Amino acid sequence: MLPLKDVRVIEIAQNLAGPYCAEILAHLGADVIKVERPEGGDDTRGWGPPFLQEAGSSFHAVNLGKRSVAIDLKDAAGAERLRRLIDESDVLVQNLRPGSMDALGLDSAALLARNPRLVYCSLWALGSVGPLKDHPGFDPMVQAFSGLMMISGEPGGPPVRIGTQLLDHGTGMWAAIGVLAALLRRASTGKGGVVDTSLFETALGWWTIHYASYALSGEVPPRHPTGSPKLIVFQGFQARNGPIVIAAGNDRLFAKLAIALGRADWAGDPRFAKNAGRYEHREEILAEVTRIVATKTKGEWLDILEAAGVPCAPVNSLPEMLAEPQTEAVAMLQRVPGLDLRLMGLPVKLDGERPPISRRSPRLGEHTREVLDD
Repeated sequence: MLPLKDVRVIEIAQNLAGPYCAEILAHLGADVIKVERPEGGDDTRGWGPPFLQEAGSSFHAVNLGKRSVAIDLKDAAGAERLRRLIDESDVLVQNLRPGSMDALGLDSAALLARNPRLVYCSLWALGSVGPLKDHPGFDPMVQAFSGLMMISGEPGGPPVRIGTQLLDHGTGMWAAIGVLAALLRRASTGKGGVVDTSLFETALGWWTIHYASYALSGEVPPRHPTGSPKLIVFQGFQARNGPIVIAAGNDRLFAKLAIALGRADWAGDPRFAKNAGRYEHREEILAEVTRIVATKTKGEWLDILEAAGVPCAPVNSLPEMLAEPQTEAVAMLQRVPGLDLRLMGLPVKLDGERPPISRRSPRLGEHTREVLDD
C-alpha cells in the first residue's frame, strides 16, 4: 500500500514547481485534485509543440496521477464549493501570483481557521518575506538573480542557464518534503500548518558547496564547463570520436589514472601526487591528459579506465542515454495508463518497488462532476 493512500491534496497551481510537488504526492498514493480555470486551465496545457490530447508535453510531464476540476475562483459560489472541498482535505498546494489567494479568501489563515488539520503549502518565486516577496518569477529569471548562471558554462563566456528546469523541480521536491514533514507532525499533534518554499531559496541551497569555499577563501567560485576547477583530474575530455568525463576524485584514483594513461611516473612526481600540487600545475597536466585522451576513441578509453578502476562516463545525448542498458534496468520510464506513452516515474523505490503511474494527466475539468458530487 502506498504511504499517502488516505491523503487528499488540493492543487491550485500551474506551470511547473507547484504541479511537480503535487505529482510527487500523487505518485506516493495521494488523491490529488487539480483545480483549474474553466477557460484554458493550467498555462502549461498550451506549452508546445508537441501536443497530446490538446495539452503540451510539459503538462503531461508534471500532472500524472491527478484529477482535474474546473472552477471559476472569482465566482462566489465556485469559491465556496472549493472551500468546502478543502475543509475535507489534508493538503493544499498553491503557487499562484503573490496576493491572489488572499484576494480570493483562500489564504492560509482563513483556511486553517476552517480546517486546523490542513497542511497549507505555498511555493513562491523569491520567498514569502522581503522586499521582493510580491514579485512573480520563472526558473530562468531566478537562475539569473541567484547567480547560478554565472557559475555555469565556459570561463570568460556569457552567462549560461542550467539546461533543465532545475529550480522548478527542486522547489517542487522541497515543497513535497515539507508537506511530508508536516503530515508526520500532524500525526502526533493533530494540527496542520504552513509550508513555504521558493525558487530563490532552492537556488541558494544549490550554492552550498560553492558558498562554503567562498566563505573560507573570499574567492568567487570559477566556472567550469564539465567538472570541478578544484579537483584535478575531474572533467570532460575530447576523445577521438566524442567527449568523455574522467573523475579521478582523489589521489588514489589519480594514481590509477596515471597508469591507465601510460604516465605511471605522475603518481610519484611531487608536483602531481597530491591534488594541491596538481591544482598548482593544472595547466601542464590537463594539457597532457587532453593530448593523450585524443589518441583513442570513447569506447577504447571507457574500457581502459573502467578496467583500471577510474570513474568515467561518456557524455551522452538524450537518445544515447535512453539506449543505455542501465536506463532500462532502473525502470524510471513507466507506461502511462490509457496512452501509448512512457514518461519518467518517481526517482525513489519503496521496498524495492517504484510507485507506479496511477493515471494519465487529466483533461481540463474531466473530473469536475465526479469530485464535486462526492
